[in-house]
Amino acid sequence: MAAPGWYDNNHEAEGSAVIDLSDGDVNLDGSTGSSTGVDDTLPDRSTMGERVGDEEEGFQDSLMDAVKSQVADQVWQTGKQQAKKAFDLYANIDILRPYFDVEPKVVVSRLLFSFIPRKPSGSPQKVPAELYGPVMIVFTLVAILLMGMKDSGHTVREGTLMGSAMGISFGYWIIASAIFFTVAYITNTYITVIQVLSLTGYSMFSFCMVLFYGTVMHSIQSHAFFYSVWSILGSLSALKMVCVYISRTTGKSQRLLMIGTIIAVHMLFLLYLHFAYHRIVEAVQHHTDNQ
Repeated sequence: MAAPGWYDNNHEAEGSAVIDLSDGDVNLDGSTGSSTGVDDTLPDRSTMGERVGDEEEGFQDSLMDAVKSQVADQVWQTGKQQAKKAFDLYANIDILRPYFDVEPKVVVSRLLFSFIPRKPSGSPQKVPAELYGPVMIVFTLVAILLMGMKDSGHTVREGTLMGSAMGISFGYWIIASAIFFTVAYITNTYITVIQVLSLTGYSMFSFCMVLFYGTVMHSIQSHAFFYSVWSILGSLSALKMVCVYISRTTGKSQRLLMIGTIIAVHMLFLLYLHFAYHRIVEAVQHHTDNQ
């Protein structure tokens, strides 16, 4: 038989166990709690969604900023390289020096020989590969056209007279050279671009002479003086170009195409330069004579 003291000790131990369970915040409705005051409840789903949305927006913003910075850096590097190339080209001006390194007396002799055609032979005629003389001739033509525009009272709605004169002069030089070089390429004519520019530029010296004499010594009663100067000086400079191109062309049909193109472009443009302002000049002179 057990001793009465053993039952009392066990009863006290069970009682202490019940007290410990009650101290663990076990409620009668089945809910549990923490005696330490720590909130063990799960976060709300809406709060989690807002957090995820904020994180996605932040990631997108950072990605867009990275793309923008990369594009800006690429644009900057491209512009920097182009500017460097342009600066290097300007710095390497020595590339163009051989085309402008010519003595003034050589330019004068070439101006005179631009009116002296030489009969083609078996060997191709030499063409000076320089641009100093042609550029000076083009600027001289600009001055003569500007003088004619001012004397005739010519007006320009958009732009200036100087811009118009420069556009006509440089435009013809470049466009006519492009036409001659294209025909030369079709007809297998052995000539370079620089040589075409030089030959076309020296032929424009006849424009300066004809327009100058036509403006200073032209009579309103007749065009005989202009046609005489046009037929002599214009034809000589055109024949000079024809002889040079023919000496560098092999086929007969190709030569005929080259001759027709040169004469048509050269002579017709000279007529245009004269009659584009001649009517205005004639009207001004007639009004002056009546007064």
